[in-house]
Amino acid sequence: MTTYRLAFLGFGNVGQALARLLLSKRADLCARYGINFIVTGIATGSHGSAIAPDGLDLETALALASQGQSLESLSSEPPAKDGLDFVRRVPADVLFENTPVNYETGEPAVSHIRTALARGMHVATANKGPVVHAYQELTALAARKKRRFFFESAVMDGAPIFSLFRETLPAANLQAFSGILNSTTNLILTRMETEGESFDQAVAYAQSIGIAETDPSGDVDGWDAAIKVAALVTVLMGVPFKPQDVRREGIRGITAEQVQVAKAQGKRWKLVCQARRTEEGVEAQVAPQLVGPESPLYGVAGTSSIVTFETDVLGSLSVREDDPGPHTTAYGLLADFLNAVRTL
Repeated sequence: MTTYRLAFLGFGNVGQALARLLLSKRADLCARYGINFIVTGIATGSHGSAIAPDGLDLETALALASQGQSLESLSSEPPAKDGLDFVRRVPADVLFENTPVNYETGEPAVSHIRTALARGMHVATANKGPVVHAYQELTALAARKKRRFFFESAVMDGAPIFSLFRETLPAANLQAFSGILNSTTNLILTRMETEGESFDQAVAYAQSIGIAETDPSGDVDGWDAAIKVAALVTVLMGVPFKPQDVRREGIRGITAEQVQVAKAQGKRWKLVCQARRTEEGVEAQVAPQLVGPESPLYGVAGTSSIVTFETDVLGSLSVREDDPGPHTTAYGLLADFLNAVRTL
């Protein structure tokens, strides 16, 4: 039995879902993989931090966080000044980095991950920023330290996208992909079609159930979709790409009338993410498109998502995820943890 020390940087909906998943899977991890764990640190943006080298009570941490209380009562060390100070001080074998995404630079997550790897930790993250802005650097650093930098949950939550190519498609070269990668815009367009809502009404609904942020611009203007496209191009096509390299058009211009006209024609509006190799490199875009029943995107409604890959050795290969949430993102992080420690 091997016991791993785990640290959480970020303990919002995803971090708490991961904590609950780890607790529910503890006996299974022990029986199937000979893996046990203790949590030696948690740092949050609004509830303080706790560092406990001998392990802290994860169930108590969940209770405190759900009540909006500070976690500092669980700490046996002085509180961390910030996220980077936490990473420098926490004694851990694995860091779950789940701070908010920075589309422009990937910071401070890039520095968090760089520091954790340099200290000899594996890192699992759902943050797209470090994948886009520092993939080569962080992967090389992880290799030098004989550690793993994994990020399955950065695109399509817990669906196996990156590990699909890393583990099960050896020597396959990705030529193109297309799909629906942003759950919020897909839900908005679905509500406009099925409920007859206006764009503003559909956004308000998405906000009311916690799918859309108070400021939904990252989703509706296509930035979230663009950074996911950039991550897939960077990792799976081996071409460094930034969100700014993706031709981007959001869904603000799609009116309720357009949605209903498309419905009458048997078609649907979708925010489609695409990339394709060309002789000049890779061309990528995010833009609303009309799709018909012949498209695999047509039946993907609500918060569900899909991506279809074209490789040089297979026909079209699609991965679809229905109704994702914090629990599916948490599973991707758990899978990254297990894959990291098992491969070494």
